[in-house]
Amino acid sequence: METRKVQVTGGSTYTVSLPKDWATNNEVSAGSVVEFHSEEDLLLLAPQREEDRIEGSLDITGLESEHQLTRAVMTMYVSGFDVIRLETARITATQRRVIRDATQGLVGLEVIEETSDRVVLQDLLDSSELSVHNAISRMRLVSMTMLEDAIEALLTDDEELAHDVKERDDDVDRLWYMVSRVFRTILRNPTAANEIGFSRETSYDFQSSARQLERIGDHATKIADLALEVDDIPDSVADPIRALHEEASVVPETAMDALLADEPDEAVELANEARDQIRDVDEKVREVDKVIHEYDPQLAQVLGLVADSLSRTADYGGNIAESALQKAAPSP
Repeated sequence: METRKVQVTGGSTYTVSLPKDWATNNEVSAGSVVEFHSEEDLLLLAPQREEDRIEGSLDITGLESEHQLTRAVMTMYVSGFDVIRLETARITATQRRVIRDATQGLVGLEVIEETSDRVVLQDLLDSSELSVHNAISRMRLVSMTMLEDAIEALLTDDEELAHDVKERDDDVDRLWYMVSRVFRTILRNPTAANEIGFSRETSYDFQSSARQLERIGDHATKIADLALEVDDIPDSVADPIRALHEEASVVPETAMDALLADEPDEAVELANEARDQIRDVDEKVREVDKVIHEYDPQLAQVLGLVADSLSRTADYGGNIAESALQKAAPSP
């Protein structure tokens, strides 16, 4: 850390000198233009750059596995590259298919060039056009609806509904990757925070909560998979499962209301209410555990996994409530 003394020039203008090493490393010299970004009692200084798109290249030689190549594309996207060049000596048909599929699962990313040795992807959306608030609100709606439908598919032996739940998981993942990309952009570029309209602290709380919603979507998908493994569920256990779902889903719903509340007092009240509701969920889980032991081991195992997923859903809601409390807390 370096310190500088503020001086007055011309009788009314405050001036301060820049550290020479920093100026040299960032190509700032006499006549350069710098940007100031105000965040409450902080003033961030950055060299003014042209609005060039950030380009990144990745050698995909040897990445024949669908999982590896998909993960590589998503990693470059979340890292914040606007233009992504995927290069190798010769791109195979399988690699092209995987790249296209991965691109379709990411908001704003499009294939803009294809040759024998490279595929170029570009993010066509500006960060200022993306609303993190709207994204997590949409994630909340989709993930919670997925969970409700997964339970319904399980208890009514509705295979079509179970498959529909699994397909909707892609929508939740797409929004999760977008939120993560925006968050990393905010950390790297103070200007992005001003464009998006949230402080970096609030963006962190939103990103953390989006992660919990993404996990709820994963557990809804897991329940949908389990629904495809079993046939009719006896009424004696269906009712406790349905009651457990109702209790568990209230926790993230209440926690999200707290996170999105404008008034700190309201946010704190709702967040504490969500945390208290977890005790009711734990009681319902114990009730389900008592009932499922009466059935054959295979069905009992499936129902035990369902109860565990619903219990975890409540825990994820508790994590969102913690983020809501942090967001509502006074700044130090």
